[in-house]
Amino acid sequence: MRFSTDGLPEDRRAEAVRKLHLQERTILSPGLEPIEPLEPLPDDVPHVNLTKRTLPGLAVVSGTLSGLRQLLRSAADAEDDLLLGVNVSGCSAVRQRDRDLTLRDGDAFVTTRDARAIVLMRPTPVRFVGCRVPRQAVAPLVGRIDDIPLRLVPPSAEALILLVTYARAIADAFPLETPALQRLAVTHMHDLIAATIGATRDRHAIAERRGISAARLRLIMTDISANLGDGDLSVAEIARRHRVTPRYVHKLFENEGLTVSSFILGQRLLRAHRMLSDPQFADRNISSIAFDVGFGDLSYFNRAFRRCYAATPSDIRHLALTADTGHR
Repeated sequence: MRFSTDGLPEDRRAEAVRKLHLQERTILSPGLEPIEPLEPLPDDVPHVNLTKRTLPGLAVVSGTLSGLRQLLRSAADAEDDLLLGVNVSGCSAVRQRDRDLTLRDGDAFVTTRDARAIVLMRPTPVRFVGCRVPRQAVAPLVGRIDDIPLRLVPPSAEALILLVTYARAIADAFPLETPALQRLAVTHMHDLIAATIGATRDRHAIAERRGISAARLRLIMTDISANLGDGDLSVAEIARRHRVTPRYVHKLFENEGLTVSSFILGQRLLRAHRMLSDPQFADRNISSIAFDVGFGDLSYFNRAFRRCYAATPSDIRHLALTADTGHR
């Protein structure tokens, strides 16, 4: 579910936000909880831009809010839920009964059962990620979980950093079209949440092998994709940036049946193919595109491209330009 006030006039946003909770309830399957109620703050123009994804055993919300008060509470049939909220950037005020907290960039909180008593105030823009999971799904990794009062999570916690990356990918990017992939993503999130709130020593190894490793691999892949143009991109440099060893980077890819070099090559070829297929880049010669995506040897680029796509770069460009002309 996606919702945004960006296309609404300011004088209609408050009404739309108030109706969001009820509207979402009507389109969700029985037993799935809608987004917690949002109430516009007096004298503030509300802004909402969020995405929610609900899977068996997991609900993830990611987005930006401002000018709003949000009530977090447990549903009647979900009193054993565990909630984790991350203030990715911005400033939020949190109140639980007689306790007041201020969340700043990177701060997070975790709580169970008493979530109905939590109120978040976001007068200024806040980017956030929120997760709700069944308590029993996390308990095997952390031992017994009693009612957790509102507890802060240090922003520097490595598991939390990885959790945010993975949760936002689930909400915004991963298609997760099959039940098997959905179950795998949910398991990884349970592992990351358990590691974030403090897994026991023995069980932390399970989370490390599954959720944390999956999230770290996702982070490294994103880093590689963002730096394809660096012709000197190396495993050593990637490992240094992520504060792990080169061998660990290789192992992450090997666990997925990949090698780092094949992944980098595949991403470079994919980006070159997209550029050659896009009429916007028609004025760029093929060698320029090859160098832009990180190839230092044009003949190697041509050979690799042909092996991958059973066509030359010139063939792909010609097909794209012909199709574009035909549409005009």
